[in-house]
Amino acid sequence: MNILGIIPARYHSTRFPGKPLAVINDRTMIVRVYEQALKCRDLVDVIVATDDERILEVVTKSGGKAMMTSASHKSGTERCNEVISTLKNGFDAVLNIQGDEPFLDPGQISEVARCFINPGVKIATLARPIDDREEIFNPNVVKVIIDKNSNAIYFSRLPIPFVRGKDPELWIKETRYFKHIGIYGFRPSVLKEITELPESVLEKAESLEQLRWMENGYNIHVKETVYDSFAIDTPSDLLKITNRD
Repeated sequence: MNILGIIPARYHSTRFPGKPLAVINDRTMIVRVYEQALKCRDLVDVIVATDDERILEVVTKSGGKAMMTSASHKSGTERCNEVISTLKNGFDAVLNIQGDEPFLDPGQISEVARCFINPGVKIATLARPIDDREEIFNPNVVKVIIDKNSNAIYFSRLPIPFVRGKDPELWIKETRYFKHIGIYGFRPSVLKEITELPESVLEKAESLEQLRWMENGYNIHVKETVYDSFAIDTPSDLLKITNRD
């Protein structure tokens, strides 16, 4: 299949300005993510989509591919759509790869890419079973519930499902919980469609973009994975991974 990987990377982050250029041991975060994505054999190419010349320069000087995109984009999804709309190649799918996960496993990317072997899949993502009670109640960990056809029913920052009549301390023993792993794949035509949708009620409530798509009738295929993710959201997160290599 002909699948493109795009890594959105904006400079101005509220909690961590200049995050893509943060140095982890010997390389910037964005270069690390790019190098990990290149290891995925299911991608025909990888491009960093940025709004900042400094990020563009760092990527290209390392031998990578990068493209300048509009500073007005509100999401990485919109940035991905701008890139794919300028390319002439007929891609089967495009993957939105998070630019703040420097230890991203290429196998994680492959799992999303291979979802598109099924022609019925229009949007795909990953979820990992939760085995830590604290993650269930952490609003920064997005949870997802999945139907029998492996489509998402709902995403939330709250614990879902709610286990009625049971002590919350025991919920993890009563049912399965899934953590959403925030890498997405799209058919190019669907990517264009969803970026043209207005912000939705549920999206505003949860601050989760994918709920906009679901409110408008788009199915999100969810592949269960063993891979976890660790995003760098604040400078203090860097201290947790400095010695991870």
